[in-house]
Parts: sequence; C-alpha cells; structure tokens
Amino acid sequence: MNGSKMELVFATNNNHKLYEIGSLLGGSFRLLSLQEMNISEEIPEEEPTLEGNALQKARYIYSRLWKNVFADDTGLETEALDGLPGVKSARFAGEGKKSDDNITKLLHLLDGNENRKARFRTVIALIIDGQEHLFEGVAEGIIIKEKRGREGFGYDPVFIPSGGSKTFAEMSLAEKNLFSHRAKAFEKLRSFLVQYESKQ
Repeated sequence: MNGSKMELVFATNNNHKLYEIGSLLGGSFRLLSLQEMNISEEIPEEEPTLEGNALQKARYIYSRLWKNVFADDTGLETEALDGLPGVKSARFAGEGKKSDDNITKLLHLLDGNENRKARFRTVIALIIDGQEHLFEGVAEGIIIKEKRGREGFGYDPVFIPSGGSKTFAEMSLAEKNLFSHRAKAFEKLRSFLVQYESKQ
C-alpha cells in the first residue's frame, strides 16, 4: 500500500476489548472505535451462535460505514453444563446484570460438580473490501470455585487456562496473551491482514 496504515473499525463498545486488541494488532494498523465513528447505539446480537453474532455485528457496522470492519463474539463453554453459558455468556444472569452476577450464577450451577472443564472460544468476523472471513481462537482450562485476581473482565477471575497456574484475572495482559483465546483468534486475523495488505 502507499505507506499509510490500513484502517479497521472494531465493532465494539467495550473499552477493555479495544485496549487488548490494540496491543495484539500492534502498530501496523489503525484501529478505529465506534466512538470515533460517532456510533453509540447498541449493536444487535440476536444469533444463536458465536459465529452468527460476530457476523451480525460486523455486517451492521459495515452497512452503516462501508469501511473495513471486524467484530468478535466470545463465549465461555463448560463441559458439565452442555456448553453453557456459551453465546449467552455476557447476559447469563439476565439483561442489565454485571460480570459478578454471571460468575455467581455459573459457580452456583457448578456447585458440587467435579467436572470443571471449560473453554473460552472467540470468533472474529472480518469484512474487508466486501468479503467476509471468520477466525477462531480457543483456550482450554478449568473453572475454579472462587474468584481470584482483579485484572481482565468477564469470567477471567474464575478461569485458569490449561498449562497455567493463575486465573486470567491474576495475569498481566502480556501473560494472558500467551494463553488467550482472543489472542489466538486475533493472531490469525493479524496474519491474514498482513498477507492481504502485501498483495494490494
């Protein structure tokens, strides 16, 4: 390209995600927030799968701005609960509830269950020059019985990734990115964008 950075709109209102993804993509791309694009309304998330939700969000913003855009959806899937909370992870305890409420409900449902296996799964939908692409990242691990740590967000305080000894909420962002589902998915996105840009 002509030396200028590729611009990408990230279809999220979550500042935690913006910070994490900005650090993962590095300086090769210019990340634009919805705030910068003067979009403040809630983006629809009505699909029954992570893939569907990510695509719905990306399509919604693309139809408004006609700019290259990506969106992600992440779910925590527990083996003992047949994949719950899954696509409902952010609203597991009900609309308007906070992360602590979601964690409380999850721990209550798992109470007394020895099977604590779980995985975080992130799906990214990218629309670039009108073409749609999907990328996935998975972090296997377990759900512990009480919250630990103050970093991160969502279910991070009760999730220890396989191969780790700390919860995501006890890790620095750099530590978390060694295990993170989101980091794995965004590394696939970054690699794709680098190749895509080199062909332009």
